Amino acid sequence: MEQRFNRNKEAVSVLGYGCMRFPTKGGAIDRHASKKLLDLAYESGVTYFDTAYTYHDGESESFVGEWIADKDRASLTVATKLPCWLIETEGDVKRIFAEQLERLGTEYIDYYLLHSLTKETWEKAKACKALEQCIAWQKEGKIRHLGFSFHDEYEVFEEIFNYYDWDFCQIQFNYMDTEFQAGEKGLRLARSKGVPVVIMEPVKGGSLATLPADALARLKQVRPDDSAARWAIRYAADQAGVLTVLSGMHTQEDVLDNVGAVSPLQPLTEAEREALGDVRNILAEKIFIGCTGCGYCMPCPAGVNIPTVFSIANILAVYGNKKAVAWHVGNLQRRELPDRCVECGLCERKCPQHLKIRSALKICAERFAALKEEE
Repeated sequence: MEQRFNRNKEAVSVLGYGCMRFPTKGGAIDRHASKKLLDLAYESGVTYFDTAYTYHDGESESFVGEWIADKDRASLTVATKLPCWLIETEGDVKRIFAEQLERLGTEYIDYYLLHSLTKETWEKAKACKALEQCIAWQKEGKIRHLGFSFHDEYEVFEEIFNYYDWDFCQIQFNYMDTEFQAGEKGLRLARSKGVPVVIMEPVKGGSLATLPADALARLKQVRPDDSAARWAIRYAADQAGVLTVLSGMHTQEDVLDNVGAVSPLQPLTEAEREALGDVRNILAEKIFIGCTGCGYCMPCPAGVNIPTVFSIANILAVYGNKKAVAWHVGNLQRRELPDRCVECGLCERKCPQHLKIRSALKICAERFAALKEEE
């Protein structure tokens, strides 16, 4: 498997294992099945394993710690993250980090991130002196590489990126989300400063692994034997400045397919880039509603989370990924659901796109209800 190098010229595998979506049994990680997946990935050349304090309700770190216990520690790298939305004091930062070291059973963390930074959580991190504390731990050798993961608009990314000389950063990026959050602009900024980028959601939560038939057929014209997931992994890994691409591999077939995408990694050809461009157009035509997520319609007097509801509805319309949609709907508060709309029309008067929001919310409510009945 191809390897990439960080700023210290240390190698990691171009494919990383995202430890957020292990198989489960009885509501907990299926340790037997998940250990087999990690072993297979490790034996196939994967060296970067990415977990977090909150993954699998806090179980992921301890499971990863159990798994690495009998491994040569120098043969792999472990990434985990400080949940900045959960900290209120400097004491919280210290407590959580100590707990993470204990869960992982290690004296140091290879790649440590301030997790899921937004404008709000960045302010909280600064107030709690999280960065200063992490820098101190890095000097003590408890953190080897310090970075952040990001979920907000590009302008916020630029502010955080330029605040400190980070060792790396982590952004969401795939061939359908090139303008989303940090996007291509964030990737270019990091590349211009020589800061390696870790890519998350290269397969868009699994949506790009289960393409509609017409989109998949276009890819098969060029590479008939490649899965849709391989295309997505290759696209992300082919970007200059990328250190590793994280994939939450759920089955042994996922592991072998993703490993095959980068063993060796073949740069995208012009014909392949053209095919992906066609797929983008095919998928764009399936969008349910052209909401840009600007938020001018908010707040809704009834509490409906209009931009998020439309984003979820578009995932269903474009990709047909019912499992992902059910998960997103389940994360909404009851008051945020589309059936809470009282049809006051205030949102439509404020919408710069002049969308027919009320009728669209009715359709969303019907489609979400149908998904619930199928469970």
